[in-house]
Amino acid sequence: MHFVSDTEVTKILTFPILIAALEAAHRRPKMEVLDAFLGDEKGQYVIRSAVDPGRYMASKMFTSFPANLAGGKMPAVQAVCVLFDGTDGKPLAAMDGTEITHWRTAADSALGTKLLASPGAETLLCVGAGEMSGWLIRGHRAVRPSLRRVLIWNRSAERAANLAERLTREGVKAETITDLDAATREADIITTCTRAHHPLIKGRNLRPGTHLDLVGGYTPQTREADDEAAKLSRVFVDRRESAFHGVGDILQPIASGAISDKDVLGDLYDLAGGRVQGRTSPSDITFFKNAGGGHLDLMTCEAVFQQLGAKLG
Repeated sequence: MHFVSDTEVTKILTFPILIAALEAAHRRPKMEVLDAFLGDEKGQYVIRSAVDPGRYMASKMFTSFPANLAGGKMPAVQAVCVLFDGTDGKPLAAMDGTEITHWRTAADSALGTKLLASPGAETLLCVGAGEMSGWLIRGHRAVRPSLRRVLIWNRSAERAANLAERLTREGVKAETITDLDAATREADIITTCTRAHHPLIKGRNLRPGTHLDLVGGYTPQTREADDEAAKLSRVFVDRRESAFHGVGDILQPIASGAISDKDVLGDLYDLAGGRVQGRTSPSDITFFKNAGGGHLDLMTCEAVFQQLGAKLG
C-alpha cells in the first residue's frame, strides 16, 4: 500500500488533470455514498465513504475544529483518505486527506464554473480569505483564463491582505475590498468560502450573467446567499443528495418558499451528462452549491493513484 503525503499529492496533480477526471467520473453512474457525523460545529469528527462498484472504494476521516484558526498553528480541517480496490478490497493507498480536500473542493467548484459561468468572465470576487480561498481562486482561473482581476473580501482585513499578497506573488492581479455589496455588483463570478450563518451575498446586487459559487456553508444553519439570490438564479448543486442532506443555502430558501425543490435544476451528473442545460442565455444568473461528498474524495484519490502509477511506471 502506498502512503502519499501532501507534497506528493501536489507534485502529481494539476487542476486540468483533476477537473477532467471529475468531469469524466460524473458521466459514469452515481456512486454509493455514506456520511457519518459525530460532535458539533465546535469540534466534529466525520467519516465520508463512497463506492464506485467494480472500480474503487474510499473513505475520508476528518476532524473540523474552527477554533484552530485563531491559534494560527493548525488548520481547521485535518484528514486522512484511504483508497481500496473495488474488485478485491485490497487497500491501495493512504493519502493526506487535507490536501485531497483542498484539491477536490476547488476542482468541484471549478467544474461547476466550467459548465455554468460566462465564457468571457473577467472579474472574480472571493468572499472569505481562509485556507481554502486561494485554492478556489486557482481552480476558477484554470477553467476561466479570461479572469484578469480578483477582488477579495474578508471580515478580517489583514487576512484578506495576506491572501492578496500571496496571489500577487503568483502573478495574479488581486486586490482587497471593503464594500462587499459594491464588489458583488462588479463581479462576473463570485466564490464564497465562509462559515457565515447570515447571508453575505444579496440577490439585489447580482448583475445579469453572474455565476455564484457557494462553498462554505455545510450545515442547515450556515448560509452565504439570501433568498433573492436563489430566486433570481438557475440553481444547481454538485450532487443532489448531498445538497438536500443538510446545507442551508439550499434548504433555507426552500423552507421560506423562495424556491421549491423542483427549482434545483440539476447536479454535476446532469450537467456533465448533458441531461440538463446550464446557462440558457448570457443574462442568466447561475447559482452553484458545492456541498461536497465522499464521491469527490474517491474521484480525487483515484486521479492521484493513477497519476502515481503513471509516474512509477
